[in-house]
Amino acid sequence: MIDVMKEKASYLSTFRQLEKELARHSRPALQRLRKAAIARFDDMGFPGPRDEDWKFTNLAPLARLSFAPVHGYERNGLSLKKLQQVAFGLDEGIRLAFVNGHYAADLSSAAGLPNGVVVSSLAAAFEAHPEIVEAHLARHASYERRPFTALNTALFQDGAFLFVPKNVVVEQPIHLLYVSTASGEPTMSHPRNLVVVGSNSQVRLVESYLGLGDDTYFTNAITEIIAADNAVIDHYKVQQESESAFHVATTQIHQDRTSNFSSLYIGLGGRLVRNEVRVVLDAEGCECTLNGLYVAGNQQHMDNFTVIDHARAHCASHELYKGILDGKAHGVFNGKIFVHQDAQKTDAKQTNQTLLLSDDATINTKPQLEIYADDVKCTHGATVGQLDAESIFYLRSRGIGAQEARSLLTFAFANDIVSRIKLESLRAQLEEFLLETQHLSEGQAGKEEL
Repeated sequence: MIDVMKEKASYLSTFRQLEKELARHSRPALQRLRKAAIARFDDMGFPGPRDEDWKFTNLAPLARLSFAPVHGYERNGLSLKKLQQVAFGLDEGIRLAFVNGHYAADLSSAAGLPNGVVVSSLAAAFEAHPEIVEAHLARHASYERRPFTALNTALFQDGAFLFVPKNVVVEQPIHLLYVSTASGEPTMSHPRNLVVVGSNSQVRLVESYLGLGDDTYFTNAITEIIAADNAVIDHYKVQQESESAFHVATTQIHQDRTSNFSSLYIGLGGRLVRNEVRVVLDAEGCECTLNGLYVAGNQQHMDNFTVIDHARAHCASHELYKGILDGKAHGVFNGKIFVHQDAQKTDAKQTNQTLLLSDDATINTKPQLEIYADDVKCTHGATVGQLDAESIFYLRSRGIGAQEARSLLTFAFANDIVSRIKLESLRAQLEEFLLETQHLSEGQAGKEEL
């Protein structure tokens, strides 16, 4: 069981230590927001096994550790060339980089932006564009019943700010990169991203989290995305944390009339990972697509939690999450679709598929529909299985070895998601990584058999 008082104490102490420093750089409205958020976190503490949304994820390994904030940006020998070698899709587009939660101007580049588009650190946006930030920050990612959102709202020091005015198409992809580096002690960062896209505008966004080495740290990230009327947003998230890291993140999306939002999540690293995506389709004619692929081995734990809230009529949602679990990995998929009484003519489909490569890997899958309208078309389903024996036999009968056959079938299962990535360099690098990972796992399996 989690010691509630003990696990809260270190975070409350961190807030008291940072409060004066944050107050010097914050507007009064933000300070009031921070104090309200830390008070809610104090009331709630971290979720326990009785919380239905967290029943399959044991937070005790996170609660037992104390994490210290990093107080400023240190490059620690990082170079752009090094980052391009290890981060997917970083060689094209606009780049905003953060190291241990702090903006790294020397590793960032925002050249070639269309007129009126703003890409900057959130701290800078508070000074340059306070009216936009204060109109949207924490308006949709509520901290009232979500402890990690409350913690981020109280403790975030920086993050990314993206504003696209109406009637603008941003041709270049915008890459938000968060890098965690070694520090000798467990550290934490609370990145906060705010993305506001105006009417009739379009943007492609890549959000990446990368750990260098095998260090223990805690990333608690919140991304708020607001899509105005007829906006089109193509969003990708790549999670490559260290296998000793804890990663908890929420992406909160609010859609207005006839907007189109698509998100594709790739989860690869982390010791304990919780990735939440929450979408509110708040006007007629909205469409959203959520795709995800999580690959875990050893004793990794990956929890995927999604909520699609159909609040208005004539909206559509499509969701496909796939998991590949090996070793003693544990996966969770908990997907909810809410259809409100006024959301007639809703069309929603949700699918979760999991591939278990070992007898010790486990998955808890819980697709859910909650429907209060009577004129809707909604489906959901989940499948769990191993590699198809007949398919392996077919490939082997054509001269392909057993391990290579397994690798090809596993890659084909994963590539159904990866092939949907529209950014060529990101897609190609992920495909290469997945192929290489399969070959490495084959070699390890061969050693164990010997």
